[in-house]
Amino acid sequence: MVSFKAQDSEANQPNREELLQLAIAAAKNGQKEGARVMFRQVLAEDKKNERALMWMAKLAGSKKERQQWLQRALNANPDNSTARDALAKMAYTEKASQNRMLLTLGVVLAIIIVLALAAFLLITLL
Repeated sequence: MVSFKAQDSEANQPNREELLQLAIAAAKNGQKEGARVMFRQVLAEDKKNERALMWMAKLAGSKKERQQWLQRALNANPDNSTARDALAKMAYTEKASQNRMLLTLGVVLAIIIVLALAAFLLITLL
């Protein structure tokens, strides 16, 4: 008679490093959801696992989510230059976008003022 114990099923489970490697392989193969599930399992055991945090940032569905994962990676290791550089680039891109919007608005307002002055001068001359 074969007995089945909880220990037997635990012995067949991958350890944290194996799970991390499986998650990375899944992410590289485009299986994002499966990879996210495995990375979350790794992070449930080790909240400061930098590799899992960085991969979660890479797999993030939005800028905000990506920033949150990068910030968590930076909190786990303040010397993580990859996370720091990615956050700095995202901040720069956001500011550049805002500056372009302000510049465009300024140009549009200038054109409106010039057209209004031209219309006013045309009306006063006639």
